[in-house]
Amino acid sequence: MAEPKTITVLDIGSTKVVALVGETADNEAGFTIIGVGMAVARGIRRGQIINVSDATACLKEALAGAQASSGMKASHVLMSISGNHIASQNSQGAVAIGRGDQGVSFDDVNRCLESAQAIAVPNNREILHVIPRHFRVDDQDGVRNPIGMLGFRLEAQAHIITCATTAMQNLLKCAHMAGVDVSEFVLSPLASAEAVLTPTEREMGAVLVDIGGGTTGIAMFIDGSAWHTKVLEVGGAHFTSDLAQVLRLPMDAAERLKVHYGHAHPPDVPGDQVCDVQGFGDEPLVRVSRREAAEILRARADELFGLIEQEIKRSGYDGLLPAGLVITGGGSLLPGLRESARETTGRPVRLTRPMNLYGLVDNLQSPAFSTAVGMLHWGLQGVVAKPSKRRRFNPRLDLPGWLRNLLPD
Repeated sequence: MAEPKTITVLDIGSTKVVALVGETADNEAGFTIIGVGMAVARGIRRGQIINVSDATACLKEALAGAQASSGMKASHVLMSISGNHIASQNSQGAVAIGRGDQGVSFDDVNRCLESAQAIAVPNNREILHVIPRHFRVDDQDGVRNPIGMLGFRLEAQAHIITCATTAMQNLLKCAHMAGVDVSEFVLSPLASAEAVLTPTEREMGAVLVDIGGGTTGIAMFIDGSAWHTKVLEVGGAHFTSDLAQVLRLPMDAAERLKVHYGHAHPPDVPGDQVCDVQGFGDEPLVRVSRREAAEILRARADELFGLIEQEIKRSGYDGLLPAGLVITGGGSLLPGLRESARETTGRPVRLTRPMNLYGLVDNLQSPAFSTAVGMLHWGLQGVVAKPSKRRRFNPRLDLPGWLRNLLPD
């Protein structure tokens, strides 16, 4: 029986930092969660570090919780990355097949994808992911798995994701100060997709929408692979900010109003319902109409889904997404978002949370933990690479699961 493998992941969000420890297991999910740690985010805004000491303290707190519950001390972690500095483009590469009489080998695929990532990248940016969309062997296009196919020329269409070097370096610095090295960075919406998308949605064409606290990540999946990614600077905190500014409430009171009484579909809220919330300072309780609060939240929801629909059209894949929107993330917990998304985009909408969880999952069965759980799915499909200061193409983590499984241990 193979030795169980463990992995620790850190989800760096704008509202919380989550550390999970997973172990490979003989069950349907492929792993069991054996350690959980969480901390309220400090020094982090819209997915990026704004205060190194505060952010480091959060990472230490989350890692300590995961260590206490798992009994294991991590030295290397997989870390999420997000923010408006994320950019993506599609590219292609081509190589001669090394041994035409024996078919395409993994080395051929690796060289082809390395050729695809030979794009002009500014000095202030890093390649984060190189994800194959499909291959072509000689004149045969649309090949999903070229391994073993006979031919002379192999081409690959790949999705290249880049990030700002300084954003990555700040995360690396905080992790190092917290006592761990970063093995790999994973884009948040790609990680979330591992936890919530079904195989059918990936194949038919779907848009993964991960609504976080400070940002919303988008990943469009077609034919089983990511074809387009984007991070929008709108998240759950903007809904709270709108309530605070329009109703003249403190941010913490506006957050409680959103969580306990908020709704993004005003017709579902009775017009005579009111709630009392704490105002500024020694002011008496402020009486707020739930319908009025719903109108405020609906306006922000319509803007968010309008931006998502605009990005879909800009990508050029508008007609290739029949499965519609799959929405997750902590921001998706706001009631009425499904109705807003359907009416704004005219597409099918599914709200979802992490699936097939085993182990310490009592607090993880929420859309807010989709990214953290998805990172375990991502990382435990292969051996985690050795840490490095500069991001390089890593077939263990960038290739689809079927291709990673071909690698020797």
